Amino acid sequence: MPSYAPSAATASSHTPQLDVAADLLALLNDTTTEPRPDAQLEALTLAVAADLPVLLWGEPGIGKTAAMTQLAAALDLPLTTVIASVHEPSDFAGLPVVGDDPAGQGVPMAPPDWAVRLAQTGRGLLFLDELSTAPPAVQAALLRLVLERRVGTLRLPDGVRIVAAANPRASAADGWDLSPPLANRFVHLQWTHDHDVVVRGLGGSWPRASLPRLDPRRLTEAVAFARRAVCGLLAVRPGLVHRLPTTETRRGGPWPSPRTWDMTLRLTAFATAAGTSREVLSMLVRGTVGDGPGLELLASMDRMDLPDPEDLLADPTAADLPQRGDLRQAALDGVVEAVRQRPDKARWDAAWALLVRALETGPPDLVVVPATTLAALRREDWDVPASIERLAGVVSLTRRADEAAARVAAAAGAGR
Repeated sequence: MPSYAPSAATASSHTPQLDVAADLLALLNDTTTEPRPDAQLEALTLAVAADLPVLLWGEPGIGKTAAMTQLAAALDLPLTTVIASVHEPSDFAGLPVVGDDPAGQGVPMAPPDWAVRLAQTGRGLLFLDELSTAPPAVQAALLRLVLERRVGTLRLPDGVRIVAAANPRASAADGWDLSPPLANRFVHLQWTHDHDVVVRGLGGSWPRASLPRLDPRRLTEAVAFARRAVCGLLAVRPGLVHRLPTTETRRGGPWPSPRTWDMTLRLTAFATAAGTSREVLSMLVRGTVGDGPGLELLASMDRMDLPDPEDLLADPTAADLPQRGDLRQAALDGVVEAVRQRPDKARWDAAWALLVRALETGPPDLVVVPATTLAALRREDWDVPASIERLAGVVSLTRRADEAAARVAAAAGAGR
């Protein structure tokens, strides 16, 4: 009978080549990290710091799993990966264990080994991969795990953070839409690739993930700001408190509910205490309550930062107006509205002085509409202030420019 066992000479000649291959693999895996601005990575770490479940949406091969490995290493957390779609519902709800006296002692639900290891370690990053390929029964079993951190009778320690990843249904293998109850428990972040990050990463340097630096002096202020922002919006827009989308696909994404508004409040407080950029805050807010409500909240926050019209009228020549065009326009409009609500000569004159201040410190076109509206508020016995002469030329020039633009547009339309 022939033998297929390799000879000693053949084995010895192959072993060094495998060792060389291992050395080459080690060199390829020898990468470093570098501090580099990355908005989506910052949003992810902020949500992790806020102890909220995060769901990364991205096409296959985009680097979601690699990002989790790097994140766990950077935060010094052991990584536990669970592929949701290959598990049974009982793997998350717990396996029934029948004891000696089930009638008297009940039947406890035993947790799986990965949950026991996390509980024993006391900390870790639980990565639920391929969530969009999990069938509805498994998604239902995940509800308590994601929200309450419970697997059977075991509760995961507070040191465990949960991050999930999913592919859009169109690109998922046998994909399912997320159920609304499960989707409403996550902060949804769109995970995309950045060309520069990929090139530098393949060259050996990936961006470094780190927890946000919270300023201990701003904690109380951050909580007060977040509560004022969220409660202020919902007080005037009660329809946003709970709005279940009408389509199944949109129900599987972020949408507003009391639960997600509470998550939004927490993220806003963390972002404020950390001094994060508006781009990062926008990702987090829109990924929690959806694009529409999220953008309304961001606009409401902008209005909260506007100076009080009465303060501007009290000392118009020293007023500190916002630099951003839309906020400056809103501040000027607010002053004119304040004069309309309580008109008198002194306030009218102060508003004109403020418009002159705006003309001196910003784009002149922003004073046109407020100046026109303010002029219409004049009473017959109010003398025209000298400052109005400085604005008259700007308003007249802008009007002539608008009229010329309208004529050009009309001529172009007639020539077609």
